[in-house]
Amino acid sequence: MKMKLLMTSVLSTSLFLVACGGGSSDDGPATTNPSGTPTNNIQNPVVKVEAYTSTNLGSVAAESSILTYKMLGQRGQEVQATSLVFTPNTPPPVGGWPIVVWAHGTTGVADVCAPSKAALADSTKDLISKLLAAGYVVVAPDYEGLGTPGIHPFLNVKSEAFSITDAVVAARNYLSQRNLLTSKKWVTVGHSQGGHAALGAAQYASRAQLEYKGTVAVAPASNLGFILIAGEQSVAKATLDKKISMYAQLDTYTALVTAGIRNTQPTFDYPQVFTPQISSIAQQAETICSGPLGQAFGAGMTQYVTEHNGTLDGYTRTQPNFMAVPLVKTFLDKDSQPLQVKVTTPIIIYQGLADSTVPKVATDILISNATVVGTKINSYVTGNWDHGTAMSSNVDNIVGNVQSLLAAQ
Repeated sequence: MKMKLLMTSVLSTSLFLVACGGGSSDDGPATTNPSGTPTNNIQNPVVKVEAYTSTNLGSVAAESSILTYKMLGQRGQEVQATSLVFTPNTPPPVGGWPIVVWAHGTTGVADVCAPSKAALADSTKDLISKLLAAGYVVVAPDYEGLGTPGIHPFLNVKSEAFSITDAVVAARNYLSQRNLLTSKKWVTVGHSQGGHAALGAAQYASRAQLEYKGTVAVAPASNLGFILIAGEQSVAKATLDKKISMYAQLDTYTALVTAGIRNTQPTFDYPQVFTPQISSIAQQAETICSGPLGQAFGAGMTQYVTEHNGTLDGYTRTQPNFMAVPLVKTFLDKDSQPLQVKVTTPIIIYQGLADSTVPKVATDILISNATVVGTKINSYVTGNWDHGTAMSSNVDNIVGNVQSLLAAQ
């Protein structure tokens, strides 16, 4: 998530209540299964493999590929998805290369927004390079519907989790076909939406029928309803420029949520969430990425202000009480919330005190609710980072976390 929330230092009790609504055969710790989690029994999961050339990792990678694979989609049927796969340029150790999943942050829901279609961000390149140098295969899924048919189910825990588990299974299948040995041991690292996805992978790791060793989640998205309400309140008395910036960011994420719900509910449409003034902008979520979408929302408000004597009075954005619409409420309360079931594998969370995108209070609530159901957060690392530096400043620490998780018995 890339929106910048100007959070007030003290949040009301009412907001808090809204928020609370082919390798080794070693045995390892198990994740408690969410009810009805199906194991991966997809036959011939590899569809095709192409070279990935947008970022050159030749100094540390023997292979950089885009893997098209089969996964279980949110409609209950097999769908195709894509993932980057990087292999180290060093031989596999005894037992095979362990696998590290990189789960990316928000790019949008349109096919053009798939990370495999672009160069890696600097901090992502830094992390993947160091993981490869440490001797790990890196699997980086685009997620269901990004770059492949169907709408990406934005911030849907199960969809992100299955995108990850099934990418790992397919990557191991592909590498085994090339006589490259991978271990059954794997971990997930993610930032922002990817932190959210990484926690989802922990919940549903048993689907892969491998040995899941743990999760590193950096500024994980959670409690989106809380964040939307808090964002509105934070600019109630702000300048017009700050209001427009905030509203554009909030509306971007609301549009991505609306688009994502349409993956399984195609009759659900933007006018059920947005007013006629901005529904046409919101529906662009399915064709452009999150950055340009936010700019379009902002441009619409700026034009209105220009034409209405420098005020947003009369400019309506979302429908009244749209978060109470049953499909939206179910998404916010259930489908988008990670750690609603007990997870027994290790979890490490990084959170910036200066993060205005995923504010610390949202992560505090996430951890509190997870603790209630019996999940232990092994390490909650905080520092004076913003949303981006929580990741970029901790790359070496994260690699160390991965090494410790994979070495643990």
